[in-house]
Amino acid sequence: VAERVFGDPTARDRLNDIVHPRVAARSAELVAAAPADAVVVQDIPLLVEGEMAAGFPLVVVVHADVALRVRRLVEQRGMPEADARARIAAQATDEQRHAVADVWLDNSGARDSTLAAVDRLWTERLLPFEENLRSAHRAPRPRRAKLVPPDETWPAQAERVASRVTAAAGHWARRVDHIGSTAVPGLAAKDVLDLQVVVHDMDSAGQLADGLAAAGLVRGEGRWWDNAMDGTERDKAIAFNADPGRAVNCHIRPLDSPVWRETLLLRDWLRAHPDGVRKYAEVKQALAMQRLPSIDAYAAVKTPFISGALARAERWAAQSGWQASA
Repeated sequence: VAERVFGDPTARDRLNDIVHPRVAARSAELVAAAPADAVVVQDIPLLVEGEMAAGFPLVVVVHADVALRVRRLVEQRGMPEADARARIAAQATDEQRHAVADVWLDNSGARDSTLAAVDRLWTERLLPFEENLRSAHRAPRPRRAKLVPPDETWPAQAERVASRVTAAAGHWARRVDHIGSTAVPGLAAKDVLDLQVVVHDMDSAGQLADGLAAAGLVRGEGRWWDNAMDGTERDKAIAFNADPGRAVNCHIRPLDSPVWRETLLLRDWLRAHPDGVRKYAEVKQALAMQRLPSIDAYAAVKTPFISGALARAERWAAQSGWQASA
């Protein structure tokens, strides 16, 4: 069968049409039967090809290079080398797998090394993640703001979370965006990804915040609001990461709040103005060195710079024709 389907895309599609619906149905049965406190691990070779990654709160890719994979298929499964190479050629590329991987496990070394890495992942990330999701608790974070150098992988990390939020939000979301400092290339930031979801109204915001467990996020308790540029307080909902390995703030703002537009405008103005990025970085570094008592205090002291930057950004938007729609 392998010899036939991995060299013939049409035959492979026919086989997939036969097998995959049955596999999906059985998988759903097993997941539904799992205990409430279970960590369910689904081994899906075609996760990328089937565009299924967004349906899972965490994706682990176990990797070995092509030469080693070919050798293992030949030696361990008795597969002809030509068939092994045809199978690998029909699968996703390493680049495509990297794009969906929250965790990249190297399986090219000693077996004990790989197993030790899996044990660490289980105890340090998966078990706390499950407990936080089940109890609706956000993962712990430092109290004070700690800036780190710009990370070129932030956009890709944010895209993974955004794809999960989009899948979980369904019709609730008018748009989902990566916002904040980690969305601006070259800007030092706290290692926290900020996402923004625009919804119809606050009722929708609350319902969505309650429903983001499938994306690995839990709702923040109490009232949350933004201070808009017009001086008004605008309510929002917010969800935080349950995953201890990736800090996320997901701001859920109603359509009638001006803040969602202001947030996108500031991001895009900074992206277009390197001088603004440098000045903002200087402000952030100076404030971080003051060792303010909390992250909220750090955010509040940045307000004068943000207000001035937004005023300049509004002039830029008028001149350039920049717009944001939802």
